Amino acid sequence: MFQAASDIFLVIMYEDFHAADRWTGQKYHCVYQALIVAIATRHADAVDIKFLVSGRAVWIALPHPTWVEYHKRTGRVINDPLAIQTAGHFLKTAIDDGSYEHGREMYSLTVAETLAHLNAVLKEVGAPEDALVSAG
Repeated sequence: MFQAASDIFLVIMYEDFHAADRWTGQKYHCVYQALIVAIATRHADAVDIKFLVSGRAVWIALPHPTWVEYHKRTGRVINDPLAIQTAGHFLKTAIDDGSYEHGREMYSLTVAETLAHLNAVLKEVGAPEDALVSAG
């Protein structure tokens, strides 16, 4: 099968990872569990991605307009694996920087926040420049 030079191959970095809270030192084991389009489940225009954080369910809601904005800016699509890595990157960052609230069940990101975490994931895997979202 032919693959274009600009295809992106994701390394599974944020489906099963460990992180430690910056302030408390509390260690967490995070495992991806599910991806659900949230229109029917809670009447939100989001993709909800569920992680177990040391056994406790935590949902990361990525707003649907992110998919449109990313495609508009890059001509590319956000597939499920990339969405999962993006949500996992947010979660690991929140734990590492001390902004994770133990016991909180849902985090809703903005389009800008989602694109920033998506960019971070793409940079980590060495994605081509045309896959990255520029400011604007």
